[in-house]
Amino acid sequence: METLMESHIRTCQHCSLPYDWRRSPSGSLKMTYCGSLCERSDLGFTIEGLLTERQRVPAAWRQLMAA
Repeated sequence: METLMESHIRTCQHCSLPYDWRRSPSGSLKMTYCGSLCERSDLGFTIEGLLTERQRVPAAWRQLMAA
């Protein structure tokens, strides 16, 4: 059982702390960062933030074009 549990433990690329990647709140980079704060600190953004912004831009352009 111990070796199975150890296979789920990763080391965060940003803070170097061990974490269980299955419990990481980082949505897209669970295998790299212990959480979204480390993801943002290391990359300067989060993947989920980029995806959200990408989805908002077309709606904003549609509003501008309709005006």
